[in-house]
Amino acid sequence: MKKSLLALAVLGAFAGVASAQSSVSLYGTVDLAGTYVKNDGSSKRLSLTQDGINSSQLGFKGIEDLGGGLKAGFLLLSGVNADTGTANSKFWNRRATVSLFTNLGELRLGRDYTPTFWNQTIFDAFGTNGLGSSTNPRQIYSGTRQDNMIGYYFPGNLGGFYGQVNAAAAEGGTSGDRAARYVGGRFGFAAGPFDVALAAAEERFAVATTVTNGAGGAPAQGGRTFVVPAGEKQKTWNIGGSWDFGFLKVLGYYDEEKIPNVKEKMFSISTVIPFGQSEVHVGYDKSKLDTGAADSSVDQWKATYQYNLSKRTAMYGTVSLLKNDDTTRITLGTVPNVATALPTAGGDSKGFQIGVRHFF
Repeated sequence: MKKSLLALAVLGAFAGVASAQSSVSLYGTVDLAGTYVKNDGSSKRLSLTQDGINSSQLGFKGIEDLGGGLKAGFLLLSGVNADTGTANSKFWNRRATVSLFTNLGELRLGRDYTPTFWNQTIFDAFGTNGLGSSTNPRQIYSGTRQDNMIGYYFPGNLGGFYGQVNAAAAEGGTSGDRAARYVGGRFGFAAGPFDVALAAAEERFAVATTVTNGAGGAPAQGGRTFVVPAGEKQKTWNIGGSWDFGFLKVLGYYDEEKIPNVKEKMFSISTVIPFGQSEVHVGYDKSKLDTGAADSSVDQWKATYQYNLSKRTAMYGTVSLLKNDDTTRITLGTVPNVATALPTAGGDSKGFQIGVRHFF
């Protein structure tokens, strides 16, 4: 009898574990496109690229109800290089967080998106992806994510108001996502078709850090390169908004980046026009860099046609024209994978891509 009771207890324990695990879900995106890029002064390049309209990724998430209005959850998100079948150097490079949820909001710990990046991607009809990304013309990189993040997120019952406050420690790191002590926040209001948000952040670099338009300070993008001395700051603020009229949605944002003796002003305006199973995305972006001496600017015009085969699967085509001024050489895509070489100073970078996106 005692053995039977013990066996039932063991089975009950395993059943409880299985029940808890059933709240864990796997999801992701695969987005691949044939891409053509031609830069002034160099030959064209044809390639298979990823992330044309959405980021290719693999995610795991789960939540546990602890009772009394308290919940615990996690989210692990890895970028997937579907064109080559490889993973990124940081496997959980896109997000790796654990959270506690209460009626008063969420406490979130781990590697996460910065508050200022949210305005750049949410208020861009192209989602900061592919040849249409509004970040293509940028000349100073402000960071997409931060390691070692601690964040508080407002509850969702504030009558349309939302917000977050984040802080992160450099911990002696030197990478683009871990070179600075970071503090930032984002606050907004959404009601019906209207949404607006203001975000700001400050990074104090623990080591001398290269700041350019490439993610993590990658100068191959052709942007101008600046070295911020250890102990100096990069300050970012932006404001973005959208209005959904039903027959079209208008989105836009304005962003400022400041490092010692340099300021970048950037704005983006775009729209989504849905009809039937189709969508047309059109936009314009501009970046202007002020150094007090050799100023520079970059403009981008872009358009995407997207046909939704289902809620999960879409086919799309994007065209983009990026125009440099006399001193800049920014390119669409990367050298040498997507573009043969940087454009000549003041030259154009133009391209198109045709691809397929699938959610699972």
